[in-house]
Amino acid sequence: MTEPRDHPFVAAVKPLIDAMGGELLSPQDADGDDVVLAWEGEDVLAVRLPQLADSLDRILAALERKHGKPLAELDRKAKQEVVRILEGRGAFSVRHGVETVAGALGVSRFTVYNYLNRENAAKGE
Repeated sequence: MTEPRDHPFVAAVKPLIDAMGGELLSPQDADGDDVVLAWEGEDVLAVRLPQLADSLDRILAALERKHGKPLAELDRKAKQEVVRILEGRGAFSVRHGVETVAGALGVSRFTVYNYLNRENAAKGE
């Protein structure tokens, strides 16, 4: 059998798993919450997904890299765009998500809620 990390399927999905902050495991090492992925009927790898709060931190770090500076240094329009992106990714369903985002943006929770309300009003919700 091909070693799991040498399997072409692993090479294909590894960038996605890395971007999500997941961990690659052998199928034998999978726990109940891990996702076992098969290729042509053979279990090839297992993926341990990160906790949602860890994912939010990774998304915030990726947005900082994208903008090339701390999110708190962005102008208001860019911060509103960041909030829109984060809402689309479910950031505000995470416990303390609003507080975490507010801290990263250097604004109050009230401001984050205003950005969310403004976005929802623009959508006609």
